[in-house]
Amino acid sequence: MVSTHSRRGEQVAQDPIRLLAIRDTPLSVDEVFRAVGDDTAGGTALFVGTVRNHDGGADVDRLGYSAHPSAGAELRRVAEKVVADHPVRALAAVHRVGDLEVGDLAVVVAVSCPHRAEAFEACRKLIDDLKHQVPIWKHQKFTDGTEEWVGA
Repeated sequence: MVSTHSRRGEQVAQDPIRLLAIRDTPLSVDEVFRAVGDDTAGGTALFVGTVRNHDGGADVDRLGYSAHPSAGAELRRVAEKVVADHPVRALAAVHRVGDLEVGDLAVVVAVSCPHRAEAFEACRKLIDDLKHQVPIWKHQKFTDGTEEWVGA
């Protein structure tokens, strides 16, 4: 199957979705970046989400992510929609679950496209739809001992 976005003289990968994962181990920006390498792409956009030390005026001590059993299938659905709507040459997305500390990587997504504007647009759509549609919930623990679920 050749992408409908191919142009004369370009070779397009069979499946532009190169890496999708929900993991309980540390994430690698390098792994995601390597996954979207493609000789037909002129632009690659990458987004890295990290655990910050505050939220809503409260100091965050740590947090945990939990995923519904359907999260992997929903992540694939989101990725397939981005590929269908944008001239994606390669796409990768990984999200962490389990306990994380401030500074840990929570999510890494990347998209490569023929041009930078397309890559930026597709990457933004990927991360926004992942955050809104994939059933992954954040349990924040604050330094004052209070807790909060986000996205549940």
